[in-house]
Amino acid sequence: MSRLNFKLEATATGSRARAATYTTLHGQVQTPIFMPVGTQATVKNQTVESLKSAGSNVLLANTYHLLLRPGAEVMKKFGGIHKFMNWDRPVLTDSGGFQIFSLSHSREMNEKGARFLSYVDNRPILLTPELSIDMQKAINSDIMMVLDQCIESTASHKDAKAAMELTHRWAKRSLEARGDSQQALFGIVQGACHEDLRKQSADVLTNLRVNGEGFDGLAIGGLAVGETKSEREDFTEIAAAMLPQHLPRYLMGVGTPLDILEAVHRGVDMFDCIIPQQLGQRGVVFTSLGQFQMRRSVYKFAEEKLDPACDCLTCTNYSRAYLHHLIKTDETLGWHLLSLHNITFYHRFMREMRASILNDTFLAFYNRKRLELVMGDPENPSVPTAPTSSKKKDKRVQLGDYEVHDSGRGFSSIRQMSSGEVMHSVNPPQEEALNLYVLPARLDERLKELDEVVIWDVGLGAAHNSMAVIHEFIDKDFKGKIRIVSFENDTDPLKLALRNAAAFPHLHHAAPQELMKLNKWNSPKGNIEWELIQGDFSQTFQGAAKPHVIFYDPFSMQTNLELWCEEIFAEIFEHCRGNEVQLLNYSASTAVRATLLAVGFTVGYGPATGPKSTTTVAFNTPALAQKLGMSLLDQEWLTRWEKSDVKAARSLSSSDEKEFEERIRRHPQFQFQTF
Repeated sequence: MSRLNFKLEATATGSRARAATYTTLHGQVQTPIFMPVGTQATVKNQTVESLKSAGSNVLLANTYHLLLRPGAEVMKKFGGIHKFMNWDRPVLTDSGGFQIFSLSHSREMNEKGARFLSYVDNRPILLTPELSIDMQKAINSDIMMVLDQCIESTASHKDAKAAMELTHRWAKRSLEARGDSQQALFGIVQGACHEDLRKQSADVLTNLRVNGEGFDGLAIGGLAVGETKSEREDFTEIAAAMLPQHLPRYLMGVGTPLDILEAVHRGVDMFDCIIPQQLGQRGVVFTSLGQFQMRRSVYKFAEEKLDPACDCLTCTNYSRAYLHHLIKTDETLGWHLLSLHNITFYHRFMREMRASILNDTFLAFYNRKRLELVMGDPENPSVPTAPTSSKKKDKRVQLGDYEVHDSGRGFSSIRQMSSGEVMHSVNPPQEEALNLYVLPARLDERLKELDEVVIWDVGLGAAHNSMAVIHEFIDKDFKGKIRIVSFENDTDPLKLALRNAAAFPHLHHAAPQELMKLNKWNSPKGNIEWELIQGDFSQTFQGAAKPHVIFYDPFSMQTNLELWCEEIFAEIFEHCRGNEVQLLNYSASTAVRATLLAVGFTVGYGPATGPKSTTTVAFNTPALAQKLGMSLLDQEWLTRWEKSDVKAARSLSSSDEKEFEERIRRHPQFQFQTF
């Protein structure tokens, strides 16, 4: 029987996000929850009064540090940490495993525990599972953590297995040491980035019992210690899915608001991190308008409040200009005020997530926030800044012929410098990829009739279109298989986006990293496959599997005419014979539509995007157009085409032009009105 009386209240549709409540010795906790880090019985730059005003309900303290100073005797004299620091709400104590991990050059690990020298007085200490639990009993925390051996997440399978098995043995000793204490105790799932070890660890800890009692919750440990962001998200998802529904799940030491959003989406309930205070002290704040760096001179004369959507003490009482002044002068008041705002932002964010889960709108919330949380400082037009010399431009945002392009509207794209063309320039790229390509493809319907749906992604770019498919279907149960084949002759745009992943949230996944390494990726369930074919598309597509859907997304005719002419469309049409194929394209060009018609495609109107009221969708069989109920080009369009000065995607000789035009006029879709 859990000491926390954990109750799962809701799970979001289309997500693993959960809302729950549990009860500790010092009050009720509602999840998802963020716990500010108060390592040494204090959250840096804050008072308990400011923390309560910010909305804090659970604090995290550290056993390792409190053991060294002030020590168990002081904690026992005060009856625990609550009276000692004047905090009457729940406290979770970490065991010290991560701190021991950070002492890699000055500690010794063995079966008994971890031997190290105190940084306070240099005396030797052997921290055993039993001593860790005894100290946490003295602290009288509401939730205790077992002592674990944390190692690099990138450790070999052999080393990760040895550390995991030692953690399991220590976990049993920790359960035994708890005895009849009413404090809750969490186990810690280890296994680094090895799925089989994570599964083994989750199974062992879930079933571990001492005197008939098991753990009151389980934590995911060993992440945020060396792996990539996408690996962390993947293994968070893998580990969370293995944990029991009836216990709280805690991801240790993570992270930014975006990290937390991704982890909640994957089924995690509890979080801690020093980021709100650490970044606040550096002048960085999270706001409803994006992430600001208050050291920037654009705020020197700014009279407005820090965040128009926030009512914290900082935003209520102080201008951006004053906060800028405090940070520039390294005044501790600035550290306090910015940290207070950040902590308030985190707590409000957690409340919003919880509300969206309870009213079952989390998936929409998730998709919106993934874009909002990567916004940066808005430019202040009232404070002019000198243009940056290209010689001084940060090399991290350039690669080859490409650079990161900040739209100024809360999202970034990739720009080709030689042509000036921007990939997905008008709308947020992932939103456009979903609405222009993925949803109109009606993949759910195609999967009902096909064992495998092959998607050609022509023009990989920064992988927005392919990743939109993966994000849309990765958590869905569907019959059959989705096979994505991406074509690209220059992978620098994707490499550049991966280098600047904070600005491209669609890449926060293992798939693009693996694609770059191996030219392929398979989903954990094996029902989504992604392949990269590098080289000139016109020379490589003949060897690819026949598609059912084509996302036709190369650079425009002005930059890449060879991929828009009659010859390439005719070759695609011939290659697709035998399959019913839908081709989706961002263009609304009369000439492009005419060229598709001329080679035999049935052509209709695609969804609007940005300033374009329509885009283009083409079918190699009229039957598929009819089946999907698409709106096709009609006599009215034909009349407009007749009057057009540019009737084809490129110049034709007079004889070719006449024959081309006759093919358009004779096209079956203008002869019959059956679709």
